[in-house]
Amino acid sequence: MELYRQIASMRCFTHSQAVALTGSESAAAWHIRQFLRKGYIERIRRNLYAAISLETDQLIPNRFQIASKLSDDAYISHHSAFEYYGFANQVFYTVYVSTEKHIRPFSYDGIEYYIIDSPGNHGVIRMPDGVSVTSIERTVIDSIADFEKIGGIEELVRCMQLIPSLSPDKLLSSLAMYHCGKLYQKAGYVLESFQKELDLPSSFFTECERHLPDSKSYFSKERNGFVLHRRWKLFAPDDLISFVDNR
Repeated sequence: MELYRQIASMRCFTHSQAVALTGSESAAAWHIRQFLRKGYIERIRRNLYAAISLETDQLIPNRFQIASKLSDDAYISHHSAFEYYGFANQVFYTVYVSTEKHIRPFSYDGIEYYIIDSPGNHGVIRMPDGVSVTSIERTVIDSIADFEKIGGIEELVRCMQLIPSLSPDKLLSSLAMYHCGKLYQKAGYVLESFQKELDLPSSFFTECERHLPDSKSYFSKERNGFVLHRRWKLFAPDDLISFVDNR
C-alpha cells in the first residue's frame, strides 16, 4: 500500500509520474490497471488519474488541483481564479485553465474543463496545495481582456466588488504582458470605477494613459447607451457600477 499512499498524497498524477514512482513503464502500466480495477484511482483523461479516498470513496483532488495537472504549464485563470481566492460572486461548474498546450475541453465528475490559450506565465503562482493560479492582479487583467467570452461584465464587476486591494505595479506588469493598447483603455476605464475602494493611486491611471492607442474603440459588442469617455478614448457605459446593478 506504500504506492497508494504516495499517490494519495499527490492527489492526482500523470502516467509519467507513475513511471517515476514504480521505476518502469511496464510496472506503471500494471499498477495503474490494478488500482483502476480496485477503485483506488479513476481515469480523468488520457494519462491523468485521480486518487480515491479508501475511507470515503470520494475523489481526493479538487477541481483546481486536477486542472493544474493538465499540462506542465497549466494554471487556473479568469473566473476560476476568483473562485479559488474566494472572490467569486457565484460558483461556476466550469474551470478555466490556461496553457500553451493543445488540450481539448472535457468533462469530469460534473465539471467542465475549458481551455484558454495562455498569453504567458507572468503572475502565475504555485500554491502549497499544488494549485497553479494567476495572481489576483493578473486575474483582474485577464478577466477584463476576456470578459465577453467568460462570465460577462456583470460577473466581473461583482467579483471585483469583493476584492479588498490590488497592487498597481502588479496590474501594470500584467497589462504589459499583453502588448495591447485597447486593453489599457478597458482596464483604465474599469479600474477607475473602483479607484477609491481599491486605493489605486492616480499615477496608475496616468501610466495607463501613456499606452492608449490613437483611435477610439468600444468597450464591448453591446453598444446601447454607451457614451465616450474621453480620458480613455472609449465608448462604454456612463457608470459601470450602475449599469451592472440595473441589469
